[in-house]
Amino acid sequence: MAHARWEHFPHQADIGIRGIGATRAQAFEQAAVAMTAAITDPELVVPAREIRIECEAPDDELLLVDWLNSLVYEMAIRQMLFGQFSVSLEGLHLHAKAKGEPLDAARHHPAVEVKGATFTELEVKADSQGLWHAQCVIDV
Repeated sequence: MAHARWEHFPHQADIGIRGIGATRAQAFEQAAVAMTAAITDPELVVPAREIRIECEAPDDELLLVDWLNSLVYEMAIRQMLFGQFSVSLEGLHLHAKAKGEPLDAARHHPAVEVKGATFTELEVKADSQGLWHAQCVIDV
């Protein structure tokens, strides 16, 4: 079984992010790590503070966008970065914890500011080997 991971994929103006995991929840977690990796190295983010996020949507794809946009909102209002995520899914209801710390430009060297998750190339699905993929393009 492959390990959970994240990756970026090419997109003309913005950045494609993809989370891959053994479960939908793990793929959602990895998509969040991929979004952080567009800003800074997630390993640089100290898990000093924890916030909780809850979302609900009519389908998996909209739930992914809501999840990522909730993180963008929390990053903006709290001036924080998050590097560790724990997601649980009950149907189309998401419960999550995000751990991070206040943004320190000198240490984090932010590359971009994420404005939001978009519907472009939005997809949540299991592949033929049973791995879940959760992806979209983020506006930077």
